[in-house]
Amino acid sequence: MEIVLAVLAAVMFSLGTVLQQRAATDVPDEETMKAGLLLRLVKRPVWMAGIACDGLGFVFQATALYFGKLVVVQPLLAFAVVFALPFGRWINGRPITGNDLVGASAVTAGLIFFLVMADPQGGVSDASTISWIVSGAIAAVICLALIGASRGRRPSPKAALLGMSAGILFGFSAGLTLTVVDDLDQGVIAILTDWHLYALLVVGWISMTLSQASLQTGALAPAVSSQMSLDPITSVLLGVLIFQERIHDTVAEGAIALTGLAVMVAGLVILARAEARAGAGRDSPPA
Repeated sequence: MEIVLAVLAAVMFSLGTVLQQRAATDVPDEETMKAGLLLRLVKRPVWMAGIACDGLGFVFQATALYFGKLVVVQPLLAFAVVFALPFGRWINGRPITGNDLVGASAVTAGLIFFLVMADPQGGVSDASTISWIVSGAIAAVICLALIGASRGRRPSPKAALLGMSAGILFGFSAGLTLTVVDDLDQGVIAILTDWHLYALLVVGWISMTLSQASLQTGALAPAVSSQMSLDPITSVLLGVLIFQERIHDTVAEGAIALTGLAVMVAGLVILARAEARAGAGRDSPPA
């Protein structure tokens, strides 16, 4: 059940991302990191259609997290970068190259290998408060460093750096969502009085702003690939370290499962490099 729901979420997220990227590239570069970026984009129908797709994707994701585990659901969302290829060709006219197919195949194979070998067990519905504080502080420092490093960069590296920070926060949003949906059985009052909901709203707003800033550069593959790489990596770390989910029973078995995750990330890197070369070809002056 959770696998089907996570794949449906990936489809909707990929369509939403392509639509948002189409709208975000029209925003002037000086508006990229301003707080009003999302308010400016709200006025664009194409971007709102992308947000509607994201909203439906979030419903699928939250339902998948309700039935499944964090270390299973979030890696599956990396399929979004694979689905983005046909959507990108259909909506933005971007051709699909041989490197795209190699990268997409690596992502698919790596994910399947990870899911077959991981066999996650155990886990708790919520982490301790101190675990959230420590992990949140570490993530904040890393994200601020990535944002600082993105300033003044060319489009592809800038998209990757901002996408990495967004991906880290997407992973945290998934962890918070897991806790929020687990409170559904306790009623609306329990959800509204729980700090996790408001932390999710704040982290969600920041991650969405960073995601749009990475898409605004026009480099779709580095933006999507970096987001989709750091999201499952962050989620797996959170699942193992603070949600006490186990990836197989021995260290060796866990290492083998993580090999699949590494193959998936390698596929995302191939996709990002393919987009960077395609972007360089489009930006080069005519002979």
